[in-house]
Amino acid sequence: MRERKLFGTDGVRDLANTGNMTPEIALALGRAFIRHTRGRKVVVGTDTRISCPMLQGALISGMSSEGAEVYLAGIIPTPGVSYAVKALQADGGAVISASHNPAEYNGIKFLGSDGCKLSDAEELAIEDSLGQAPNTSPGIGRVHDSPELVKSYAEHIASLLNHDAALDSTAFDCANGASALSVPVLVSHTPFSGMNTHIISRDYDGLNINKDCGVMHMQTLTDYVKANGLSVGFAFDGDADRVLISDCKGRIIDGDIILWVLGRWLKKRGTPGSGKVVVTVMSNMALETHLAHEGIETLRCPVGDRYVLETMRESGAGLGGEQSGHIIASEFTGTGDGLCTAMLFLNAIHDLQEDILGLIERFGRYPQKLTNLTLTKPREQVNMKSVDAIVNEYQGKVKNGRIFVRTSGTEPLLRILVEAPERETVDGLSEELASRLEKFC
Repeated sequence: MRERKLFGTDGVRDLANTGNMTPEIALALGRAFIRHTRGRKVVVGTDTRISCPMLQGALISGMSSEGAEVYLAGIIPTPGVSYAVKALQADGGAVISASHNPAEYNGIKFLGSDGCKLSDAEELAIEDSLGQAPNTSPGIGRVHDSPELVKSYAEHIASLLNHDAALDSTAFDCANGASALSVPVLVSHTPFSGMNTHIISRDYDGLNINKDCGVMHMQTLTDYVKANGLSVGFAFDGDADRVLISDCKGRIIDGDIILWVLGRWLKKRGTPGSGKVVVTVMSNMALETHLAHEGIETLRCPVGDRYVLETMRESGAGLGGEQSGHIIASEFTGTGDGLCTAMLFLNAIHDLQEDILGLIERFGRYPQKLTNLTLTKPREQVNMKSVDAIVNEYQGKVKNGRIFVRTSGTEPLLRILVEAPERETVDGLSEELASRLEKFC
């Protein structure tokens, strides 16, 4: 299949008002999406960035000019749009967000009628139709303000929580992003409302999304949990499709540990597909070992929660996710959902009679280091054949470990992952590899 020019790992993304993220591009993408899907009913949501209204105006102009009825959910998590697409029986949806990136970035990602992200082939087809002549018929679609979709989504997430599983002291870090409106509704519809519950980083101003908070700056949450003597804390990213957790000591429970907990819980419940878990190439090798002890097979796929979902569908796995906190439990959601994952994690801890405080020690991850090198050229111009040759040379030096190098699909970075049983080996090889690969960036 041909290389996509606009779409990356998670939709189209760039600095807002420049490059691939201008109003003109948004207008063209809106038209192309409707032409490709033949959709007549779509849901659009945004995060809290200052550029969202600008890009939303252009995107929905393109959609309505092609005859689509557009339902504006407003500020809502990406999985909230996914939920709304299915609840309204819409033909698709779009989210204007750059997820974990700083406020100066923005992006557009599209969802199908099943509420899931589009495949590479579908995104390529949208790119191919960008240059087609616009619709000139009088069939113009209407735009509907639908803020009630935020409440509907949050109430749905609240309904997933076993009320006995709510902990008496909990913090939620909204990253000044899309969950800022949803989390208060969620709390009000669960036992959290009568407990020692704290909601932080929800005073968004268009410029502070992900800034010193959320999953991109976990110390804000971990310090808060420790300072207030709380049992647990949940941090989301800008569009709330990810979650990371702080235990009461302020230590971070990542996606790998969450998958280990949920995998055991789903198997105990007898959930279809609970004998397999899909992870990406970035997940720690300790996860495979732990799941194998439970009789659960581990399948690996490329980075990106839509690749996780594709592999889940192909293999029949009921659970999949990323170390970064994208988690998909197919019984409950069709896309990464931070709020949903938080509720399921609490259910699992309760039902397994698990001690959150002991999870990190028991997991015992392999030492792992991720080094990011900044690209000074487009990622498609990086000589990956030469990069891979050097990686293969070093792979032979790692016993019971691995090296993985890739270009980021959302940022101008070359990512170098080294994992091995000994910390000294990890640090030494990471430094050597970074030095040798820098010339390719």
